[in-house]
Amino acid sequence: MLHWLLDGTIPVGDGYLSVREVVGNGFGLASALLGMRRLVWAWPVGLVGNVLLFTVFVSGELSGAVAEPLWGQAGRQVLFAVASAYGWWRWQHTRGATDGGAVAPRWATATERLALLGVAAVGYVVAYEILQHIGSYSPPTEAWILTGSVLATYGMARGYVEFWLVWVAVDVVGVTTLVDAGYYPTAGMYLFYGGFCVLGFFAWWRAERRTEPEADLAAGQHSEGALA
Repeated sequence: MLHWLLDGTIPVGDGYLSVREVVGNGFGLASALLGMRRLVWAWPVGLVGNVLLFTVFVSGELSGAVAEPLWGQAGRQVLFAVASAYGWWRWQHTRGATDGGAVAPRWATATERLALLGVAAVGYVVAYEILQHIGSYSPPTEAWILTGSVLATYGMARGYVEFWLVWVAVDVVGVTTLVDAGYYPTAGMYLFYGGFCVLGFFAWWRAERRTEPEADLAAGQHSEGALA
């Protein structure tokens, strides 16, 4: 089983898919589905996919094409692991949603958005310089994918509704990059992710609209009890 996972291939037309690529993307999709439902399992499931996809991107062997490593894609799997560890810890300790979800969705405040924009700008510049220095494929797009992915993962951990929109922006760039690099199946998976993220955005938006009146009601009851 381990040999099949690490070295197995799935014939597709005149080429083949790496089993690690398929399984890794499968774990990523499962993580997104669990995240849409705000279940803590989203994080450990996503971590498994990160490990598998890191080995695919860093080896440069993807969808039957032997090419240069995508260091931005590989690097983001490492940062995913760090951000996911934080998200796993946070969701285990918040349990903040009245509907049973691990986190109560909310919109980021104006201050939080400005801070995220600042981090995004600095992160992009740093990522671009590093990727250009090591000779990564398409540093401008890879830097955005790397930076946006980390911001989206952090936003998910914090419960920001906007994180789904950041994912959409990442996926749009990711699709074009992977198509240019000849990694068509994974590009198709990114396209599917993009549509799924739109659904996730509306799911969290609806949850946020439900939890806001409940929070106001709870606050009102608390105030009445204090006055009594």
